Amino acid sequence: MNFKDKLVLITGSSRGIGKATALEFLEQGAIVAINGRSKGSVNETIEALNFGDSLVSAPGDVSTVKGCESVVSTAISGLGGLDILVNAAGILYATSIQESSEEIWDQTLNINLKGTFFCSQAALPYLKESGGNIINVASDAGLIGEKDLAVYCASKGGVVNMTRAMALELAPEIRVNCICPGYVDTDMIRRDFIDGSDDPESAENEILNYAPLKRMAKPQEIAKAILYLASDDAVNITGSALQIDGGATAGH
Repeated sequence: MNFKDKLVLITGSSRGIGKATALEFLEQGAIVAINGRSKGSVNETIEALNFGDSLVSAPGDVSTVKGCESVVSTAISGLGGLDILVNAAGILYATSIQESSEEIWDQTLNINLKGTFFCSQAALPYLKESGGNIINVASDAGLIGEKDLAVYCASKGGVVNMTRAMALELAPEIRVNCICPGYVDTDMIRRDFIDGSDDPESAENEILNYAPLKRMAKPQEIAKAILYLASDDAVNITGSALQIDGGATAGH
């Protein structure tokens, strides 16, 4: 997969899957715009990745339409165009239905679903010009229900079906696909599901035994799948939801 001089914007790339994806693109020769909520987090990521002029700063909050437009505009100013948009910004609250407040609902849907849609909308003129493509980061929770994740499931289920609708509308000029990871060994999963639990060891064992393959994915494994979908090797793939979940959605 050759991404030499390809222009890439990755939302939510100051951490987790987004950051791992940025590194993979950079190693394949791409020029990447890094996004996070704050300039500080973006600058720290750019310094850590250490790819010099191949990195562009595009901080901003993608939970609002204006924020999405600003992030895309800033990225375009630095990149000079756009070939690939990766919508990786996301938030997760593990709460029961009874404990799910309006604030949790709004934050989750605004970042995970609204942000994905309106960043894509803002990027369309540039992607049409380049014949580019979009990869949305969904989740296995967008394909199946999971206990205490009703709000998150709603947001990621929306991303999966929105991806299909966008693929139909934007073909043949722009391909649109999504990936559906299961548990990935990121700081968010460690903080919210393992270290923050009453019994971290038990919580980690539960996660490891969740899927048939009995492991968490590494962020770089998800990143490599994103690069595949963005590459010319996937030129005949659009509207797909690629499961990378250790078999969690295969059935029981």
